[in-house]
Parts: sequence; structure tokens; C-alpha cells
Amino acid sequence: MATRRPAIAAPLAEFAATLLAQQETGPRARVIADHVAPLLPEDTAVVVYVIEDQENPAWIPKATAGDVAVSEVIEFHTGTLATVAESKSPVLFESAELQREHYSHLDIRRTVHALVYVPLVTAETLVGTIEVISYEQAFPQTVIEALQEIAELASPAIASALSYESERNVSLHSISRVTQMYDLEKVFNSTLEMDELLEIIAKKFQEVMSVQGVNLWMVNGDALQLISRAGSDATVQQGIWQKPGEGVAGDISDNGESVLINDPEDEQLRKRNAGHEDGAVFSLLAAPLMEHENLVGVVEAVNRLDGLPFDEDDQFLLTNICETASNALHNASLLQAERKVEILEALVKVSGEITSTLDLDRVLDAIVNGPASVIPYERAAIALDQRGRMVVRAISGIPKINPKDPDVERLRELLEWTSLSSEPIFVAQHGDTVEDEREETRAKFATYFAQTGMRAFHALPLTDDDGRVGVFSLESSDPDFLDTAHLEMIKVLAGQATVALRNASMYREVPFIDVLEPILQKKRKFMALEKRRRMAVIVAVALGLIFLGAFPLPLRVDGRALVAPSHSARVQPSVGGVIQQVNVREGQAVKRGVVLGTLADWQYRAELAAAQAKYETAVSQMNRALASNDGAEAGIERVQADYWASEVTRAKERLDLTVVRSPIDGVVATPHIEDTVGRSLNPGDTFAEVVDTSRASIDVAIDQYDVALLNPGQEASVKLEGYPAQTFQGKVEIVSPKSQLEGEQRLFYARVSVPNTEGMIRAGMQGQSKISTGWSPAGRVMFRHLGMWLWGKLWSWFGW
Repeated sequence: MATRRPAIAAPLAEFAATLLAQQETGPRARVIADHVAPLLPEDTAVVVYVIEDQENPAWIPKATAGDVAVSEVIEFHTGTLATVAESKSPVLFESAELQREHYSHLDIRRTVHALVYVPLVTAETLVGTIEVISYEQAFPQTVIEALQEIAELASPAIASALSYESERNVSLHSISRVTQMYDLEKVFNSTLEMDELLEIIAKKFQEVMSVQGVNLWMVNGDALQLISRAGSDATVQQGIWQKPGEGVAGDISDNGESVLINDPEDEQLRKRNAGHEDGAVFSLLAAPLMEHENLVGVVEAVNRLDGLPFDEDDQFLLTNICETASNALHNASLLQAERKVEILEALVKVSGEITSTLDLDRVLDAIVNGPASVIPYERAAIALDQRGRMVVRAISGIPKINPKDPDVERLRELLEWTSLSSEPIFVAQHGDTVEDEREETRAKFATYFAQTGMRAFHALPLTDDDGRVGVFSLESSDPDFLDTAHLEMIKVLAGQATVALRNASMYREVPFIDVLEPILQKKRKFMALEKRRRMAVIVAVALGLIFLGAFPLPLRVDGRALVAPSHSARVQPSVGGVIQQVNVREGQAVKRGVVLGTLADWQYRAELAAAQAKYETAVSQMNRALASNDGAEAGIERVQADYWASEVTRAKERLDLTVVRSPIDGVVATPHIEDTVGRSLNPGDTFAEVVDTSRASIDVAIDQYDVALLNPGQEASVKLEGYPAQTFQGKVEIVSPKSQLEGEQRLFYARVSVPNTEGMIRAGMQGQSKISTGWSPAGRVMFRHLGMWLWGKLWSWFGW
């Protein structure tokens, strides 16, 4: 075998510098293997092992060189490596003394000729070894010596790398723990609901501790109750109680100290595991939950998932987590306390409302609507016993109940059924399951919940010494909408409601109580005032009466206004004919006598010409008769001349009537009048319609109580919806002598005439009108309607 002593003795300084350039064990082991391999004969292999944990030592291969493969972790006392572990000095194995089982940790298919181990020792501590495998020849002593020189440098390098990694792992572990604690605090503070928080605490404790199960015990009186669990622990059941001396949690509630049990044979564990061989607890860790030095609970962790017993590090971690959980529980308890205060305040408020009045409707309304501020129900209802039958009298959110409503009738039937029980009834549906012991109840509520969409129903009988008053019920689509505090409030409220309802029902039986009650209430409030305030009220009332009786105000009667159709004239020619010309258009303003159009007049001109010709002939014959002294003939012709003179006049009149003129001042209202050219008209047919817009007539609806105040000539103001910013002034012309029935009200109408020179007011417009009737005392102006109504009522009751 050729040796490389000069090469092995190559500068170790360079090797040391290369080692120092790396910080971790893996890279330094690689440097060692790469430095040793070239120094060895051909057909050899190198493995560098490191011992990472001195308390639980094992050989961990970190680097190899050559034809070799090694198991990931090798037991400390295995094969040839056991000799190194015991001697901590170089060891050489020749082929004659080697058997395959001696180096079973090597995954090779060749025969090993020789093995050399050079341990890496620093401060008498074995931190690793260099394993050299030869497949062909033995190792000379010079090789072993050279390897020892390398080991002298490699040992402290590996030791320092292990120390570096240990410190780094500790730092990383600390950072991981800090991050974990931050995440825990964030999760715990994500809710203030106690029930949700308890469940979260148990689950997160199990997750962080990596244990089989976690039990969360909470203080309740002088004992602990198992409130929440995560994972599995067959030795306890949720809801059980423990007192001091009855278990680990009970003992902690007495002394407040954490407990670590890592011996399966511990007396407490053997007592706890009795009868639970399958799910036995072999290691247990428990710590108190403290709030301001007061115990609020205990957390138990059982059985690590890796099968190892709990240690002090686990105890330290559990204690820290408990501190974080205690802060979250403190915040949640503050919220619970605030809610209890809110519930008490709401109870006091509702109690004050129902005891401060004997008005049954107010009492019912306060009971069904008042608790909604603190109790998350969706519907509350009260049914009262009336002659042996339940009648729904109040439902939250419904001001007026319709007994014929199917929902109301369905609720009434259910309240009638629940009234047969003398105890409170609570039925809830989780998923598709209605929870109740009786089959009849389950069937009834399964149908009711399917029809209403509710998932929980709570009913309380309202009874006293005199018998049944009614039933009070609460409903919600959340089956868990009531907690213990809510149930306590409802119980107290039901008792107060029973008394208030009984008193209000009896009070309503007092004669004339509906009339006297408001007066009595006002009197009680007035007498409760301080003397100075009562005098101030009296003075104010006296001044008010003086004002109402002596101070005059304008008395105006108002009513709905409607613009009546305007005065119009139909232009109807007295003669027939074809329309020859139209001179106006729709909407055009015209004056009286203005020519609107003409009819074809050729016929009437011909008649005029014929009449004139005959008249001239008659006059000529009359003149000839007078010239011949024929008096008789002259008289006859005179009569003919007079007749034809009248015919000429009539012909001229008919010809003049072919010119159509406006009979009044106004506006043309005939649509498309210009399109009537060529149409034939008979005498009396309408040619056009002219509307008089100079004045508008407005009908004002007046109540029968006010009609006696109106007279023609009174001033009126009108405000139309089409002109909201303008007020039109006019005068009353006529007050209708006869009323008209509109709906259930009888109305009179006052006709108001308003100037309309600009034509702004048009028929059909609506608005309001006020008619001034003069000055009257303020009392009459403000309360005349009420006074007339009261006077009428008194007369109808007593008469005189």
C-alpha cells in the first residue's frame, strides 16, 4: 500500500482556515471528509459522525466521501462504533476480526478489508468520530497518525459548531415560543363571548402542548366543574364536579400550585385510571388559572402525543399559557358582568313601566317589547285568559293584532296548549331534532317550527293566588338564544308581569275609568310638583286663558280649492255654408267682434243681387204708374217695392252673417280650428269656442261646521299647486245653499272669483284657499271645532 505521508502532512493551517469558514456541523463535517479522502489510498471511503445530544447520544452521519452509504441515525452502542464510544481512542479493525454484523450500519455490497476510527474528543467529551473504510488493503500506522492530527483540529471545530447550533436552536425555539404566545393571545382575545372562549382555550392548549387531551375546569361556588374539553380523556366526563381532595384539579383549587406527574404508578394517577385501562393517563400536567390572585379555574393536560412524560419545560409552557388565558377570561368576565348590569337595568326599567301605570295596553306593550334590548328574541307574545279561553293581546313589533291572521291563530293555539302546564316550557330544535321527552311535544313543535321558521320556544305561565292570568312566550330562530342570566330575568319579569296584568285588568272594570284615568294621572303629576312650580303652572294657565278669551286673531276658513270651468261662448253661425276662411288659431286671444272666419257667400250675394233687381223693377213700375196717373197700379207697385226693399235688407243681413265674429273677449279654445276650412256647416253648428279667461271661478270646499261663517263679498286667498310661490286674491261670490256628500263627509262650496288677466289660472287646477271671516277671540279661532264637537256630544247625552 502506497502512503502519502508528505501529503498528509500538508499545511494543516489551510484545513483549519477552511473549517473556521463554516459555522454549522454539516458543512464542517463535509470539509473534514473532503480533506481526508484525497490523503487515503485508492478504493477507500470516509464517514464523519457527530453526536448532537450528549444526554441521549447517537451517531449521526454528517458527511461521506467515496463508495459508502450510512443509516440516518445509529444507536450509540452498536457494532464497531460501540468500541469507539467506550475507548474514546483510535481503533483499527482488520479483516480477520471483522464480521458483517459488526458494521451493519454501513449500507455496502463489498467486503471490508479494514476499518479505522479516529474519535473527535474535546475536553474529554466525545463529539464524533472519523470512520475510514478500506476495501482492498490495511492501513499503515502513518495513516492513523495523520488522521489523529486532523482530528485534533476537527474536534474543537465540531464541538464549537454543535454549540453554535444549540444556541441558535435555543434562540429559534425562544422566538417560536414568543410567536406562539403572541398568536395565542391574539386568538384568545378574538372573542369576548365566554362560551366561545372556553372552547377556544381548550383547543389551543391541546394544539400548543401537543397532548392527547385538555380539560378546562372552572370555579363554580366552592367546587370546580369541567366546562370544556379538547381531545380525549376517558377518565373524566364533561360537567362533573370536583372538590379539594377528590382529584388533581380539586387539590389545585385548594393550594393554587401547578402539578407535574410523570410517573404512571403515581397514587393519584392510579386512582384516576381505575376502571379505564384502555384510556389510562400515564402523564399529567395541571396549572391554575389566576385572576388578580384569585383562582378562576384549572387546566389539565394529559399524555404527550410523542409518548414521553411531561417535563419542567412543559410545565413552564403551560404556566405561561395559563397567564394569557387568564387575561382573556378576565376580559370575557367583564363583558358578562356588563351584560348582567344591562339585564338588571332593563329589568328595572320594564318593572318601572309596568308598575307605574294601570293602563292594560301600556303594560302589555312594555312586557313584550321592553326586554328586547337585552334578550335576543325575535318574537314575544302575551295571551290573557278571557272567560276560560286564551286570547292573544300583545305581540312584539305589532301595534294592532288581527285575530284572523293565520300566524296569530297558530300562536294562540300553541299558547292555549302551553297554558295547561303549570311549569315553564322550553323546546328547541337543533338541526332536524326537536329536543323534548314527550313524543306529542316533539311532533307539535316540529310542525310549528316548520311553519314559522323559529327554532326555540319558551313559555311561562302567568298565575297568582286568584288563578290563571295568561301566558308569556318568547321565540327565536336561534335554538340557544337564552342563557342563565336571561332565564333568571324572564322568571322575575313573569312574576312582576302577573301582578301588573292582574291590577290593570281589575282597574279596567272601574266605571268611567277610561275618562277619569287621564285626568287623574294629570292631577297626580301636578300635585307631585314643587309649590313654586305649581304656582308657575297656575299663572301660565291663567295667562293662557286670558289670551284665548281676550286676544283677537283673524278667523280664516280654509278648504280644498278647485278651479271651475271658465265661462265660454260657442260661436254658431245663423246661416249654413262652407267654411271659406279661418283667421285665428287655438289659444289665440281675441276681442269681441273680431272676425274669426268667413263662410262661402256666393249664394247670399246672388240672392242679394236678385232682391235688389226686383226692388229696382218694382220702383220703376211704380214710377211709370205715377207718371200715367194710374193711382191703383201705382199703389200695387208701391207694395211690391216695399216688399223687395225688405228682402234686400234681409239678404244683406244673411250676407253679413257669413262673417263669423267673436261674441266675447277671450281665448280661442277649439283644437285645430285652422283645419276646418272646406267643412260645411248647418245653421246652429259650432264653428269655434271662445273661453273668457279674464276672471277665474274657484270652488272652495267648506266643512259644515264653518259654512255659517261665510258670506258673499268676503276676501279670499288661493294658493294653487301649479303656482306654489304665488297667492291669488279674490272674493266670495256665492255660498252654496245645499251640501254635497263626498265619502262620509258633507261639504258646502263657496264660489270665489279671482282676476285672471294673464290667463295663468286654468280649469281643473287644485290647491288650498283661506277665506277671511273677520276677527275673533283666540280661543274661538283655535278651538272652535273641538268646542262644537263637545257641545254636540253633551247635547246628545243630556239634551236641553
